[in-house]
Amino acid sequence: MLSGSKKSHMIDAANALAGRDQRPFSIPAIHTVFGTPLEGGAPDGHETAIFGMGCFWGAERKFWQVPNVFSTAVGYAGGFTPHPTYQEVCSGRTGHNEVVLVTFDPTRVAFETLLKTFWESHDPTQGMRQGNDLGTQYRSGIYCTTDDQLARANESKLVFAKQLNAAGMGEITSEIVPAPTFYFAEDYHQQYLDKNPGGYCGLGGTGVGCPIGLEVEH
Repeated sequence: MLSGSKKSHMIDAANALAGRDQRPFSIPAIHTVFGTPLEGGAPDGHETAIFGMGCFWGAERKFWQVPNVFSTAVGYAGGFTPHPTYQEVCSGRTGHNEVVLVTFDPTRVAFETLLKTFWESHDPTQGMRQGNDLGTQYRSGIYCTTDDQLARANESKLVFAKQLNAAGMGEITSEIVPAPTFYFAEDYHQQYLDKNPGGYCGLGGTGVGCPIGLEVEH
């Protein structure tokens, strides 16, 4: 998903696109991999967390491949424009990031397992880019829905930073903040690499392992 956008500086709220009151497109009802509802909230006992790690096509696949994850969806978060479109996000004028919403049962999937997947599946030192994908919508971020997630995410950053430093790599640029509003992306983006197995994926890790997420899952 090579974007023509070279926007590498975050826009402020005053200059962001106005957006709209409701979603201007439809989304699928069912997840193509899991067969679960794409929209409607997390089931009882489940949590959600949001991750940005470059192109959301490849990022979503990384998370649906985690055993026992309930569902995933791609969308936009972290910016100012309500109900944005993909074209608007790529313009750099919304402030939004391309993200994956992960729904999981913490008794079956440890949050640390998701964090390990996040850290190892991309390069969190690149700032407003990921590989050849340039722009603020490709920045690295963890958007937490509970205080416990926030604490664990920050702890994992410290752990992984030591591993990266030992490997001679740069400082982590990932933002770790409470989850903002998540806006679903368009129909064709949802589970894109399931529908198009040979499609573009520019996602690549650093080759450095993150020593967390080794808990035995039920």
